[in-house]
Amino acid sequence: MSAASVTASLGGQAYQVKLSDGVHQWLGDEPQAHGGGDTGPSPHQLLLSALGACTSITVAMYAHRKGMPLQAIDVQLRLLQAPSAQHPQTRIGRDIHLSGDLSDAQRQRLLEIANACPIHKLLSGEILIDSQLVD
Repeated sequence: MSAASVTASLGGQAYQVKLSDGVHQWLGDEPQAHGGGDTGPSPHQLLLSALGACTSITVAMYAHRKGMPLQAIDVQLRLLQAPSAQHPQTRIGRDIHLSGDLSDAQRQRLLEIANACPIHKLLSGEILIDSQLVD
């Protein structure tokens, strides 16, 4: 199991959260319309960012390893939440634009690879979250 870890600290500004992995620091926040200061991406945007980054990196690594003429990748993500109270459903829309002189077969293979990126697998599977209060 991966040992990835992030610390999130809130204090000071309304909903601004300082995030750190021990090497990098970044901010999360809520938009002003929700009482935040809009100083960073919202938690939903951070989640989508993880999938977008993982998709781009995984596809690029595979294409490079296979010698495919991939020049650039752009991934557009949307969080879609159905309003039904009885059967709420959350979906992520992911549009992947591949630039380069790729054949149809290469493009299809890269879509398969995108669907196998680690964050895609994580979000598609069962996730258990163990929460506890600590002193």
